[in-house]
Amino acid sequence: MTTEAFDHRAFLKSLTTRPGVYRMLDGAGTVIYVGKARDLRKRVATYFGAKAHLPKTQALMAATARVEVTVTATEQEALLLEYNLIKEHRPRFNVMLRDDKSYPWIHVSADQEFPRFEFHRGAKRGGGRYFGPYPNAGAVRETLGQIQKLFRVRQCTDTYFANRTRPCLQHQIERCSAPCVGLVSEADYGADVRDAMLFLEGRSDAVLQSLETRMEAAAAKLDYERAALLRDQITVVRRVRADQAMTAAGAVDADAIGLRYDNGGWCVAVLMVRGGRVLGSRNFFPRATADTEIPEVLAAFVAQHYLEQPAPDEVLLPEAIDEAETLAAVLGERAGHPVALRHRVRAIRQRWLELAADNATQGLKLRQAAGASMQAKLEAVAALLDLPAHPKRIECFDISHTGGGETVASCVVFGEAGALKSDYRRFNIRTAEPGDDYAAIAEAVERRYTRVARGEAPIPDLVLIDGGAGQRSRAAAVLAGLALADIPVVGVAKGPERRPGAERLVLAAGRELIPGPDSPALHLIQQVRDEAHRFAVAGHRQRRSRVRQGSALDGIEGLGPARRRSLLKAFGGLAGLRQAGEADLARVPGIGPALAERIYARLHGGLD
Repeated sequence: MTTEAFDHRAFLKSLTTRPGVYRMLDGAGTVIYVGKARDLRKRVATYFGAKAHLPKTQALMAATARVEVTVTATEQEALLLEYNLIKEHRPRFNVMLRDDKSYPWIHVSADQEFPRFEFHRGAKRGGGRYFGPYPNAGAVRETLGQIQKLFRVRQCTDTYFANRTRPCLQHQIERCSAPCVGLVSEADYGADVRDAMLFLEGRSDAVLQSLETRMEAAAAKLDYERAALLRDQITVVRRVRADQAMTAAGAVDADAIGLRYDNGGWCVAVLMVRGGRVLGSRNFFPRATADTEIPEVLAAFVAQHYLEQPAPDEVLLPEAIDEAETLAAVLGERAGHPVALRHRVRAIRQRWLELAADNATQGLKLRQAAGASMQAKLEAVAALLDLPAHPKRIECFDISHTGGGETVASCVVFGEAGALKSDYRRFNIRTAEPGDDYAAIAEAVERRYTRVARGEAPIPDLVLIDGGAGQRSRAAAVLAGLALADIPVVGVAKGPERRPGAERLVLAAGRELIPGPDSPALHLIQQVRDEAHRFAVAGHRQRRSRVRQGSALDGIEGLGPARRRSLLKAFGGLAGLRQAGEADLARVPGIGPALAERIYARLHGGLD
């Protein structure tokens, strides 16, 4: 169905003037654009009026077969529905964010007797307090390092903390006050935790005041060692505060948005300010055409990004955007506090915007340089493997296990922009015998490409298998059974003595290539293969850790959490338990001979 066959005049007459969402669909019924409107008739009419001369609008309307609308009660409801529909359909004419990875936070288990400071990513379901978000994991780890140096609070896991009998290395290097073995009182440790949380809130003056009060109190009690320690903390806090450039007066939480377009690409940089301190920036590369106007890109980014991640108190924009008040109201409701969208700012906020713009410019330059290099490598891969065109999507599989146990397969994806981490997948191998890498590869490939065959995932242009002819042939057989035999499959076999650069590429019919260490095609294949290996090993370690955390002590009749803790503490952990005899176990309070016998049998293979 063409645009000419679509009677837009009759359609516009039938439209309501109420708020809502409209969807443009092509001849196959695919949603190609989603928009919202305060007045549906007025907004949709612009696509057939003066706005229709824009190249983007012409291309959109040339592909549009029909328009559907959904009426909403308010503009806020229309904005939320638009966001959900864009997220569901990912229309090709909408401005789209490609990076939806969650931000990391610092979690403080403030509900514990001796709280822990830890890295956190994901849903905030636990108790305690969360500080952030931070732009990346590096910023979190740097801040946690500062916290440890300044306040000597613990970061170890609860299991490790509960089973210590002597201070660990962190105490010896003056990064922890060792509450695990009672070298600091609960009151003093609690004061350190409160000061650390004030520091994370950006309230350095309150931290200094608290430390000075505590120092004077310690000196009055003639506890000069404690007073000296607090004096040193004060000195370091003052130094850190002095080193913090770009700091605002007051505990301001804000994001400054920088935007740049060049040579077919957009970059949005988010400069994150929490507690008045600049924590760093994060770059996003939305999909948008060259003729998309800056306010449209900004509005789309703000809506999609902050409906996914809680917005701070202020979002600073380089330009005004349409319907800013409506968007701010929705974001404030979602975040649980008022959100201001501001574009006319001065002093330090203007400097933050300039810094965000500089970050966007630099981010775009780096991405374009990497893209040019990536394009050359993809073309080299096509030439080496005699492909009809350079591959736009490469998927690579690897297997990781220890002695055949807890086997995990990974699938990583690379495109023209590099690694597509949101498309990565892991598979816990269920049916293959332990140690059978051929069967494990076959299972992972079948589970992955069954979805592809059903049209639920994109078809790759090239599949790499970390392994030789055996692994490659099993993967190819699975693809043939799924009617995907036309996808090229290449095995990446390690060279003699596993020397990098000497890899053999195993092709169909047993043909092999040895590109050599100077081949740009091999450099890309190595990068993809190494990433698949890293992702598989990380998944295997997580699975193995979960199994080990299950503990050989689980399921023993009469051995509850309290008695288990007593045992582990008495023998310093599971390794010490395994070396103990039944009589040693029975001497632990609450255990007794009968339970000791069951525990000993379980630890030495005699109890199912």
